[in-house]
Amino acid sequence: MRKFLAFGDVHADFDLLWTALRAASCATLDGLPTPPVQAGLFQVVLIGDLVHPKNDRDYARLTGLPRFDHKNPDHLFLAAREQIRHLERLKAYQDAAPHAVHIILGNHDDAVLNTSYVLGTSGGMVHVEFDPDHGGLILPDHLAAWMRSFPREIRVGTVQFAHVSPLPAHAHYDDLFYADHAPKRWFRESPEYVRMAGLDYGVYGHTQIDGGIHLDEDHNLAMIDALHAREYLELLLDPGQEHPVKNVRAVPF
Repeated sequence: MRKFLAFGDVHADFDLLWTALRAASCATLDGLPTPPVQAGLFQVVLIGDLVHPKNDRDYARLTGLPRFDHKNPDHLFLAAREQIRHLERLKAYQDAAPHAVHIILGNHDDAVLNTSYVLGTSGGMVHVEFDPDHGGLILPDHLAAWMRSFPREIRVGTVQFAHVSPLPAHAHYDDLFYADHAPKRWFRESPEYVRMAGLDYGVYGHTQIDGGIHLDEDHNLAMIDALHAREYLELLLDPGQEHPVKNVRAVPF
């Protein structure tokens, strides 16, 4: 029996992530893995999208600016620098327990590595702090190599952790992915995808749900893009059993 602690999309709110990790007894005050994580008894899963604050207000908070302007190279420099600083700390955390800390590649992480796609918000803001063609910085090579090592899914027996959905097509962030509404809607319109994929349970992020973590008991899935709502997911798994999921709950912190 192992405990999996899954945390939703970070979007550069690293202070909140560390608060959640500490609340889940997964990180010490110094940002190191706790003994249960070191021993592999606790398995930490970050569901992806480490980078790119969600809106102007979050960029301003990250950079310490009264107002963030994505067209100002100085502002982009500050946004990139702060995220790099936090990514270094998170990398050190994973490096201290690579057998127990897992980070899935989200589409925003992929966009930092492949800058042919410029992501933005409905309000017109674009995420270009790591795009030198738009005045941003290049992610340092060692951090880029680290991100490229992130898996697109994690499977523990018949339990899957992925950024978007059970569909393989939703793990590749290309023109078809960004042109399709299904990555944001599938869990409401076609939740049977989890069972069709031969899974006993699926854990996904990408789509922010009002009210916190969405647990669909009928279709055995959890949508966990709810770090902003101060919730993480706890699963007790026994992969060797016919029904490996022993307990699932959303945990407030």
